[in-house]
Amino acid sequence: MVVGAGRSGLAALGLAHSKGCELALSDGGPQENLKAEERSWLAEQKVRSEFSGHSAELFNWAEVIVVSPGVPLDLPPLNEARARGTAIIAEMEFASLFTSRPIIAITGTNGKSTVTSLIAELLREAGQRVFMGGNIGTPLSEFVTSGQEADLLVLEVSSFQLDALDSFHAKVALLLNISPDHLDRYPSFAAYADSKMRIFMNQGADDVAIINEADGEIAKRRGEINSRILTFAASDEVSSRLSVDLGPEPELYELPEELGREPNRQNALAAIQAVRALGYPVAPSPFPAFATLPHRLQRVAEVEGVRYVDDSKATNIGATISALAGQKGRVILIAGGRDKGGDYRLLIPEVERVVARIIVLGEAAEKIRTALAPVVAVEEVAELAQAVRAAADQARQGDTVLLAPACASFDMFTGYAQRGELFQQAVRELARRGGEEVV
Repeated sequence: MVVGAGRSGLAALGLAHSKGCELALSDGGPQENLKAEERSWLAEQKVRSEFSGHSAELFNWAEVIVVSPGVPLDLPPLNEARARGTAIIAEMEFASLFTSRPIIAITGTNGKSTVTSLIAELLREAGQRVFMGGNIGTPLSEFVTSGQEADLLVLEVSSFQLDALDSFHAKVALLLNISPDHLDRYPSFAAYADSKMRIFMNQGADDVAIINEADGEIAKRRGEINSRILTFAASDEVSSRLSVDLGPEPELYELPEELGREPNRQNALAAIQAVRALGYPVAPSPFPAFATLPHRLQRVAEVEGVRYVDDSKATNIGATISALAGQKGRVILIAGGRDKGGDYRLLIPEVERVVARIIVLGEAAEKIRTALAPVVAVEEVAELAQAVRAAADQARQGDTVLLAPACASFDMFTGYAQRGELFQQAVRELARRGGEEVV
């Protein structure tokens, strides 16, 4: 049985079907959330299905339960199944049982998607056939059933996926950072950090762990890692020249402009270390075609000398801190959304350094105001387009207007992508009204 009818869950069902299993599906949402072709497939394959809730009867029927990312592991029927000794595993682990390809796994509160993409790009440049997926793009189950050939699997792994892993093994595992996030799901920051550390749990002396030595939480847990450890750290430097220390002599690389400042400098460093640790070459000028992933410190436009940057993917406080740390000039920050249980006072050092004003909106607006009003002017608005106009009114030539919400998006939007798209739309409208071309 699969719990959760999202893309990963349905991919796991497809994989189980290809192995001749009897199938069941349990989902907490309405059946109408599925596409018509997905509903037809379930009917054609005679999948035992339930929606809008989870029944003990169906969980009792299952011999193996595969949980999709985001499904709470303390659902009462799951607890009862666990007590009976039923096997409960994550979709990613289920899929990994059917492939012998080496895995490079990347986790961390922030930067996962960028580093995953950079590693995949470098390995392809080195002539390797690469599958990239997991928490980014394609579920591993889809790769297994597709028949696609690959030499290496590069997988982004979220804490939700790590929670239900047991035998999953990564040849190279990267932990980029741990900062408070998902505290609406985890009982404490320590529990969230425990989840992130699970990426190393099945590694041995022949494997490689790549960790951020400047992250205090990771540093104090270093003794929990049993594999060979490589480290990287952020710097205050803005430079296209990157030095990677992997042997007697440092290796020097020339980065494109977008990777020359933090946090992308450390993302590039972590990616190069992973590829070199596997023994593959990296060109002296890697990432020639690098483009910022959508809604991740993505430069949208320059209007009347003001830069507008979309970092809608900054859905937690740590991501917003990183986004601000990479700014050198005066910033107007747009923040807010659905609160995830973090402490916005952690933003104060970077806010005091570069932020001239904060425009807040969404459910967390008042909580952010309470935390930051003692150190910066805070203005509350009702809508994102209004926030862009308010920021434009306050900005002056040379400033940056930065959307880095420090919150989830689901109070007002379908996801961070829609939030970012609407921000970009509002910026372009601003440019049109001023008679400017988007730069």
